[in-house]
Amino acid sequence: MTPLIWGTLVLAALLGLLAIGTPIAFALGFVSILILILAEGWGSLGILGETFFGGLASFSLVSIPMFILMGAAVASSPAGRDLYEALDRWLNRVPGGLVLSNLGACSIFAALSGSSPATCAAIGKMGIPEMTKRGYPNEIAAGSIAAGGTLGILIPPSITMIVYGIATETSIGRLFLAGLLPGFMLTGLFMAWTVYSCKRRGIGLGDVTKHYSMAERLQALPKVLPFVLVIVAILYVLYGGVATPSEAAGVGAVVCLLFVAVIYRLWRPRHYTGLFRDTLKESVMIMMIIGASELFSFMLSSLFITQSIAEWIAALSVNKWVLMAIINLFLLVAGFFLPPVAVILMTAPILLPIILQAGFDPYWFAVILTINMEIGLITPPVGLNLYVINGIAPSISLGEILKGSIPYVGCMIVGIILLCLLPGIATWLPDLLMGPSL
Repeated sequence: MTPLIWGTLVLAALLGLLAIGTPIAFALGFVSILILILAEGWGSLGILGETFFGGLASFSLVSIPMFILMGAAVASSPAGRDLYEALDRWLNRVPGGLVLSNLGACSIFAALSGSSPATCAAIGKMGIPEMTKRGYPNEIAAGSIAAGGTLGILIPPSITMIVYGIATETSIGRLFLAGLLPGFMLTGLFMAWTVYSCKRRGIGLGDVTKHYSMAERLQALPKVLPFVLVIVAILYVLYGGVATPSEAAGVGAVVCLLFVAVIYRLWRPRHYTGLFRDTLKESVMIMMIIGASELFSFMLSSLFITQSIAEWIAALSVNKWVLMAIINLFLLVAGFFLPPVAVILMTAPILLPIILQAGFDPYWFAVILTINMEIGLITPPVGLNLYVINGIAPSISLGEILKGSIPYVGCMIVGIILLCLLPGIATWLPDLLMGPSL
């Protein structure tokens, strides 16, 4: 059979398994094994174990569970509540200030956790009831948290950026730098839309019943600043050449655990049982997807499916920006059905040679890809953040959450357009601090 027919079979089998709820890792692994047996016989099973574990034999992967542990330490403590409270004291009299407080808390918490669902859950549990109590419509209260949570996969340290770096063999430190300014840009776009929307609808025009003195505003900062300093320290040691991402992640996790223990006086082992369980669960899930995706990539390459797709896209006689629009559309659709880690592992190795041939910067493309994945997190049918918000606020329907999220999807599309017009938003900082990429 031709690579096109094999590719069609692979796609049909994979979509079929995902449609009946098969976990991503098992769907990728099962399809890979089945197609290899059909194409090359039972003898191909002899190299599957080596291929699977070979995909996990990278020291850089150590950083993933460490960053997850760092985020879990913050998510399982009152740190998220204090972060939210501190920002609310500074922004409570600004139009839409409570929503801005939540978005700001999401952006900082996202940087600490690197996880969108964790950010949605931690900030949403406090923010959504408070917003609805103060008269904000359900769609704004839920949609803003769902969108703010997506920042977790862009603002460094980001787990998806680590996965992209491993999949494409690019610098993780440079990827973190590339995502920093775009992350701030998206946060700014989210906030700008929020202020405009709240003023237009006449809601959240400053809480005149509450007034915090400067002393009260400053009082809320000491518990928050140590965790913000952890982010700054991690970025410093990475870009200063002091430590590798794995070393920085390990130290960051230990420091966050110590801060949680000291600041919130959580000394008992029972306080950490759920924390380590959640870290182990999420880490194993990601590692299984990485190992299964290595099998999947090996299968695609063995049947020349990857090469055929790359050659077909490269042979398109179109302007490079039209090519980028096609790739964006493809990533957007993929993000509707698959989680970010799976999309990156399955598509990045295929798309990277095409991107390079078209003259695009691979680190700039990582940011474009990540924003597309952010859109997928708040759009059906998968839309993981939508279901997380619905789980913590069951009184708000999925329709209301989606309605509130759509304007922020528009902000992300504007962000992609700005990055295409001004690629320096992503490339300027890495080039300044680390020199031009080759």
